[in-house]
Amino acid sequence: MRKSFKYRIYLTNGQRRILEQQLEECRWVYNETLAERKRAYEERGESLRLYDTQMMLPVWKMTRPSLTLVHSQVLQNVNIRVDLAFQAFFRRVKAGENPGYPRFKSFGRYDSITYPQYGNGVRLDGERLILSKVGAVHVVLHRPVEGAPKTVTLQRSPTGKWYACFSCETEANKLHPVDKIVGIDVGLASFLTTSSGGTVPNPRFYRKDEADLARVQQRLSDAKNQQDWVAYRKRKRAVAHIHERIANRRTDFAHKLSRVMVNTYQVIALEDLAPLEMGRSRGMRKSIRDVAWSQFVSMTCVKAEEAGRTVVLVDPAYTSQRCSSCGERVKKTLSDRTHACPHCGLVLDRDHNAALNILHRGLQQLRL
Repeated sequence: MRKSFKYRIYLTNGQRRILEQQLEECRWVYNETLAERKRAYEERGESLRLYDTQMMLPVWKMTRPSLTLVHSQVLQNVNIRVDLAFQAFFRRVKAGENPGYPRFKSFGRYDSITYPQYGNGVRLDGERLILSKVGAVHVVLHRPVEGAPKTVTLQRSPTGKWYACFSCETEANKLHPVDKIVGIDVGLASFLTTSSGGTVPNPRFYRKDEADLARVQQRLSDAKNQQDWVAYRKRKRAVAHIHERIANRRTDFAHKLSRVMVNTYQVIALEDLAPLEMGRSRGMRKSIRDVAWSQFVSMTCVKAEEAGRTVVLVDPAYTSQRCSSCGERVKKTLSDRTHACPHCGLVLDRDHNAALNILHRGLQQLRL
């Protein structure tokens, strides 16, 4: 199976300038490839293929010599990204959706380059990453790289930090089977409630930093209105730093909690949610985005696949309304936090009742 390892890298000023120039050259190739495909369809009714656009690279290098500063396979990967964007666009069109057409990348909005073949333009030598046309870069290997590296992606964060992401082919690390099963109901009052009645508090990372973020954003707006572009760039970086801090805390929380669940249970039943379609008010939608259920579910699924565990995604419809004991439907509002069944007399916490229903549905799906 494929597994990714992400490491912080530290660049000299010269290396930083070279990599930023390479990002801009890749951005130019991305936009030019997109423009050529769009022009070919509008003028000639022709749909260019990936091979057609890659054949344009030698011609572009003749008219734009700065492209030679970028490794050839990195430029070819840019063409692949455009092709994947069009494949996703046409797939969504055929599915009856209304997707947006692939967009051009503005200045500073192209933040990563990929070496598609490890050993060709990139290799790891101890704690140094040897990059073609850049040199030896210091890597913080906080954990060893497992398996055989296949691709390497260099990524620039909005705060200017650089990372190297190794995609490696590894053997699955199977855990010993256990006899524990669980249904999990995610929510806003508590992050999750298990079918055994356990709860995990909602950390509310965004809400905790919301006041700091609002203050810095106001200062950013003031600098823009005053056209103080030096202060604007500094304050824009400060806003990005707060967003990055929130995202890092949320990701760390999801990683640790999903690892605990996968290590503890053999079968995990979760709701198949669509968070972007939930929430009636602006405040509720903000809280739903802050809690990041999808991130936790996806991490749990990935870790379970590697560990040999089973994750079942069930239909969430009426899991809070239906009685987990007798199966009768008991209507509730969002403010009703206790399940009291008039048919069988069961009195239970609303989320605990939902978690039991999720577990029952998950086991039913496994029996089919």
